[in-house]
Amino acid sequence: MDQIDPSGWKREKSNLGRETQMTKSIGKKVAKANTTKAATTKTPDRRSFIKGAALAGAGATVAAASSFPAPAVAQQRIEMTMVTTWPRDFPGLGTGAQRAAKRIEDLSDGRIKVQYFAAGERVGAFDSFDAVASGNAQAYHAADYYWKGKHPGWAYFTAVPFGFTYTEMNAWIRFGGGQQLWDELAADYGLKCLMCGNTGVQMGGWFRKEINSADDLKGLKMRIPGLGGDVMAKLGASPVSLPGGQIYENLVSGAIDATEWVGPWNDSFMKFYEAAKYYYYPGMHEPAAMLSLGMNASWWGKLTKSDQLLIEAAASMENDVMMSEYNAKNGASLNKLVTENGVQLRRFNDDIYDAFGDASQEVFETVQQHSPLAKKIHDSFIGARKELGAWTKISDQAYVQQRNRVLGV
Repeated sequence: MDQIDPSGWKREKSNLGRETQMTKSIGKKVAKANTTKAATTKTPDRRSFIKGAALAGAGATVAAASSFPAPAVAQQRIEMTMVTTWPRDFPGLGTGAQRAAKRIEDLSDGRIKVQYFAAGERVGAFDSFDAVASGNAQAYHAADYYWKGKHPGWAYFTAVPFGFTYTEMNAWIRFGGGQQLWDELAADYGLKCLMCGNTGVQMGGWFRKEINSADDLKGLKMRIPGLGGDVMAKLGASPVSLPGGQIYENLVSGAIDATEWVGPWNDSFMKFYEAAKYYYYPGMHEPAAMLSLGMNASWWGKLTKSDQLLIEAAASMENDVMMSEYNAKNGASLNKLVTENGVQLRRFNDDIYDAFGDASQEVFETVQQHSPLAKKIHDSFIGARKELGAWTKISDQAYVQQRNRVLGV
């Protein structure tokens, strides 16, 4: 163990004593300062404490709120000018187009403003296509077979001879590649098209005389558009394409000898029975005439995905509603035409229908030669018709036949 130097210890003790005295002195000064501070500082009361806490909380709330994004500003209003091939307020076709336009507005809470123009109010009925393709209007409502002169493929997206029924058409468009082919065709003309209505199986037409054989069609001037008109031409008739608003006057004046239009409900409003008493069924030319909402592709492409889906939903709903309305009203209208208006209901015989079938094959061969796309559309149609038709035969067709047999309908 080291030895302690007494003299050193005394020096440290002396130093320690001096430090102790300094500590006591500093302690007295600190105590005095604390006493002074306590005397000059007030203890906060309860009200002051709560007020301070509230202010702190409000500050925190403002800080938190500022971290959230500002509410989105309402989207800009969209103008949509729609032209059509139908007279204003015309039952089924016209009212269906108007209903679709209103539904688009309603679903968008008025943000998409649709300016609706019936045939002739802004452009002529058959000028609708060019008006939309050029961008002078954003949409049309029409039967796309009116445009077969531009490309025969358009006819398949309304109806073709011996074509689809309503449910078969929907199946082809939605699940059989039909929409994709429609898009391909429409893109070449700057358009985007959607299903937006259907009339179902149409009547064969109004005739001034009875049609007992295919020979009775020769020389007949008949208003019938689409590939159905080409079939009639193969059988010696002279097909004429007229918008709905001009048919009656041409039939009454004798400018045409026969016409097809839609079915009993629509046809009764046209009063064709005043000029032609023979009403034939079933129509081979339009087993389910699908109507189109055609839009300018550039305008469509600038819409948000949600707005595109909104318009698709409105169009799809009208596709269903229109068909329902025709089914609901055709029966009563036909009964009235026969019982009150003296209409003679006639059915095309099998020989005439066989002649329709032969002529339609010739027409389809010509269509396929038009272009690769026309053949592509036709091939898809043929394949789908075979598969869908086989199922329809043992489902809807078989059931309806048996139901009506049992009930005596």
